[in-house]
Amino acid sequence: MSDRFRVALIVLSDRAARGDRADACLPVMREALGEIYDVVRAIVMEDDPSALQAELIDLCDTHGADLIVTSGGTGLAPRDRTPQATAAILDYEVPGISEAIRAESMRIVRSAMLSRGIAGVRHRTLIINLPGSPKAVAESIEIIASILPHALELLAGVVLDG
Repeated sequence: MSDRFRVALIVLSDRAARGDRADACLPVMREALGEIYDVVRAIVMEDDPSALQAELIDLCDTHGADLIVTSGGTGLAPRDRTPQATAAILDYEVPGISEAIRAESMRIVRSAMLSRGIAGVRHRTLIINLPGSPKAVAESIEIIASILPHALELLAGVVLDG
């Protein structure tokens, strides 16, 4: 068994889940995180809040994922419900992660201010919502990559903050 942290990757896209278009976000997520963390699940799902909540709960409570990164469903469209679905199952939010992603992303593209992604913790699992474009996923992961090991160590009780 690996001593690396376990990550689950979830893409929310109706069209990709139906096979109407190929998903381009999972490969970016795998490339950015797969060499550092053990990818224990990588799936494409429809924008269905109930299904997402069930998947998040299962990954946190049963499968012991240390980190869950979602992509998609964070915009303003009526079916973009990822932040609400995520918030409903969290123990608490970690707003600084989302704030950092939005702040840095707005330097690249002003429409980043429309992203509603959140980050938070359920039990000892960190969950982070990213936007739904491959470019935004790559940029977002780059923004937070340096803090992820410390955050995961804190949640795992490896280091004590303070």
